[in-house]
Amino acid sequence: MRRGAIEVGPQRYRESYGRAFEEFVVGDVYEHRPGRTISEADNVWFTLLTMNTHPLHFDHVYAAKTEFKRPLVNSALTVAILVGMSVSDVSQKAVANLGWKDIRMTAPVFAGDTLYAESEVVEKRASKSRPEQGVVTISTTGRNQHGVVVCDFLRTMLIWKQGFGPGDE
Repeated sequence: MRRGAIEVGPQRYRESYGRAFEEFVVGDVYEHRPGRTISEADNVWFTLLTMNTHPLHFDHVYAAKTEFKRPLVNSALTVAILVGMSVSDVSQKAVANLGWKDIRMTAPVFAGDTLYAESEVVEKRASKSRPEQGVVTISTTGRNQHGVVVCDFLRTMLIWKQGFGPGDE
């Protein structure tokens, strides 16, 4: 078997995804690829979709009067993209997200920036109340195209153990 596919017959493979609880190792770091370039349309649509009416995200005249001199990407969009980039590596087999904490926006993000993310497994334990699941905590760091850290956070998830998830056959 090769990573990313399960052999289901002679010379026949089914795409596999995510990691089961047992596959997480504290200290492992997953580099999430591809990167994601944020467009102005992404920022405006997300900002308006979420009903965030702060003009710093979509009013160029207003933004020109700030220290940034141009619109900032909505910080919730930055977090959402970084989380999304990590799904195939860390939460594709999740039962649920249990929470995010210590979310820090450490540098501004602008339309045209490309984000890259990586996650480190910082904690792992079997669930006390759900024997077929475990709890995994990761630290995710997002960088822009220049390598500058723009965001980091901790995320805790409930993950299926091997053979118990709805996608396991």
